[in-house]
Amino acid sequence: MWGLTVLLLGWFLVVVVEGCVALRTKVPGPWYNNFTSMVLKYHEFSKNRRLWIHHLHRRYGPVVRLSPNEVSFANLDGMKEIYQSGGSGYDKTEFYDLFKQYNNRTMFSTLNRHDHARRKKLFAEKYAMTNVVNSDIIQGIEQRAASVVAKCTESLGGHLDVYVTLHCYALDCASHFLFNPGGTDSLNNPNDLRLMQELSYHDSIRQRWIQHYWPILDRVNTIFRPKAIPLSSNYVLGQAQNTKGQSSSLLYKLQSKSSGLPAIKIAAECMDHMAAGIDTTGDALCFLMHELSLPRCQHIQKHLHQEIVDNPDVKTNDLVYLDAVVKEGLRLFPPIPMSLPRYVPREGHNISGYDIPGGSIVSCQAYTLHLLNPDVFPEGDRFLPERWLEKEGEAERNRLFFAFASGGRGCIGKSLALMEMKTLLREVYGRFITKVSPQMKGDMSIDDQIIASRPKDQTCLLEFERLAEIVEPV
Repeated sequence: MWGLTVLLLGWFLVVVVEGCVALRTKVPGPWYNNFTSMVLKYHEFSKNRRLWIHHLHRRYGPVVRLSPNEVSFANLDGMKEIYQSGGSGYDKTEFYDLFKQYNNRTMFSTLNRHDHARRKKLFAEKYAMTNVVNSDIIQGIEQRAASVVAKCTESLGGHLDVYVTLHCYALDCASHFLFNPGGTDSLNNPNDLRLMQELSYHDSIRQRWIQHYWPILDRVNTIFRPKAIPLSSNYVLGQAQNTKGQSSSLLYKLQSKSSGLPAIKIAAECMDHMAAGIDTTGDALCFLMHELSLPRCQHIQKHLHQEIVDNPDVKTNDLVYLDAVVKEGLRLFPPIPMSLPRYVPREGHNISGYDIPGGSIVSCQAYTLHLLNPDVFPEGDRFLPERWLEKEGEAERNRLFFAFASGGRGCIGKSLALMEMKTLLREVYGRFITKVSPQMKGDMSIDDQIIASRPKDQTCLLEFERLAEIVEPV
């Protein structure tokens, strides 16, 4: 009995001390967030973290306390300090342990920024735009976009579930970049389709939070419910042993002597890059095409179609309105809308006017950065591609754009993802007009996963209609 009493008193003392330290920083937020992290954990387990944080920022402003040891920022100053200071910003937290592959750290899950910088050197050249437009890579993307166009053509007079089609496209493009010629063909091959379904149709957010907060409980659970070896794991391990990859593939680079990576670390990196490339690109395209297919966006489709057919010889990256449409889609529906947590350095730092102790967790989330800064993004909840065509405020918009994170640890696959998205949209909207099918009953609201998001019901039925080569000017 005395032992329990001492334990409870000790716990109470820790809570009071943490709360007093938190109160001294005077960071805005609900009073109880100074004393407990249970409210934050509740919202994490109920898949409501993003919207809860967004609500707090609406009420308390650009800086809010989430727990005694965690603060969220929704302004440019905070974002720059956390993610750009010193080139790569602050070190990552153990949250990123959830993204190890084959129990190995990858570039994404590396915590220390200096370790990350060394690993990033292996990939930087391959992910640079100069390499993405390499003939082997761009031809692979164009071939897979042509397969999507074929699916659209087959659906004429009916509808197409583009959630499935676009995730297949994203997987096929990512695996081509990684393993060419060993990439998947999930748009046409049923076996590869099952691999896409395994990677995209899952909901493990609660299990991942248990793994993060209570790893012992997760290990006990695994003993009683052993996991089957996923198709994707076998596929990547098999591809990682292939020594006949094209020189344009990432696998070829990782297998070179200069990389110094053993086979299991090569497989881990490839698995990480493949998984990251499917849902982010697939979901971003799905949200964007659904938005374009709504009645309120038909004029945007016509403008986009006109630019495409009027400029057949212009490079995809030079189509200005297409670029604006893609950017606006990523702003309104960021594929990773959630917080990206970092540790404040040991000595502590002043961030946006608040002295934050060393070891505190700080973060920004793209969803809030893009919606709650009306001076940069007026009418932030509206889909307005034209905002990206205005010269006034251009620098501010680009600085606050957080769809690919920011700084030296921002998304290394940005150029590849943008090329995949633009290539597909050019092929589709150069030929078709899209509308939401009357049979579409699925919920397209953002459904949070552990770090990314997706359409809630994972279905999006669109109708495709052929367009004449020329339409009336917008």
